[in-house]
Amino acid sequence: MTASPAAAVPRLDPRHYEPARVPYEVRRHAGTPDTLAVGRPGKVGLLELAFERVGGRTELTGHYQKSPLQIMRPLYFDPARPDLAVTFLMSTGGGILQADRLRTDLHCGADTAVHLTTQAATKVYRMEHDYATQLVNLTAGPRAYVEYLPEPVIPFVDSRLYQRTVLTVDPDATVLAGETVLAGRLARGERNAYRVFASDLEVRRPGGELVALDTVRLEPSPGGGGGGGRGAGVTGPAVLAGHDVMSSLYVLSPLAPAARIADVLHEAVVGCGQEYGELLYGVSVLPQDSGAWLRLLGSDTRACAAALRAAWDAVRRLLIGVPAPELRKT
Repeated sequence: MTASPAAAVPRLDPRHYEPARVPYEVRRHAGTPDTLAVGRPGKVGLLELAFERVGGRTELTGHYQKSPLQIMRPLYFDPARPDLAVTFLMSTGGGILQADRLRTDLHCGADTAVHLTTQAATKVYRMEHDYATQLVNLTAGPRAYVEYLPEPVIPFVDSRLYQRTVLTVDPDATVLAGETVLAGRLARGERNAYRVFASDLEVRRPGGELVALDTVRLEPSPGGGGGGGRGAGVTGPAVLAGHDVMSSLYVLSPLAPAARIADVLHEAVVGCGQEYGELLYGVSVLPQDSGAWLRLLGSDTRACAAALRAAWDAVRRLLIGVPAPELRKT
């Protein structure tokens, strides 16, 4: 199967896979790698998926992939929603390397039901030259129900990553989108040794109207390694507050009032906090009463994962009346 390019320029034109703007915190690390350079084979990963409602379930009707990005065929194992296409996003490279430019375009048509996730955590490897970028454009058509819940991003020592996620959501569509970033390879005692992790998440309407923008800039040693030691730039009370995990869940939906969605998210995480302890979190409604969002901080990866799953499950039960399925990825 093939899919039409998501942009008017050719797929391998840098204007297609390069971000229109890279934040200064990342851009200042630009350089010429002594390995494969930007644009060389294997350095530009493209994935385009189109889903449509066909008969009684959602089918993959458009598919283009260029290594290192790829998928296997969608699966249908949610017992409560057999129409929902569960799709695992994969990388043949095992992670993100310096000078990688990755772009994923996901189109979910009217009345589709899609769950998108990554097969494993996204490892961002050490970078000595340049930086890496990851673009995700997700479009949800009228009455679509879409879950985009990737596994955590793990930035290794000296890594530099900018990721931009744009959710274009029809007013009648529902989208659940999650994002988690760890402080590093925690099991190895590695914390906040990356150079910079920058993330922008935008919520837009089909006409381009901006509904919400969430900007994250984590730079452990601002200026490239001075002031206060490695990690000092992200451990303060206004940033990570000494925690190792930051997770967010954005819920856009007309299926319940925004205040009710926020209450359900709060109640779900309160229960997890009582069980696991040491979770900081906040919940609020999104602009235009388009939904609600949750952000939580913790130092136990299992506790944060459990809290995020509890929030996902609670919102699912509220919006579509069914629990979250078990996803086996090992």
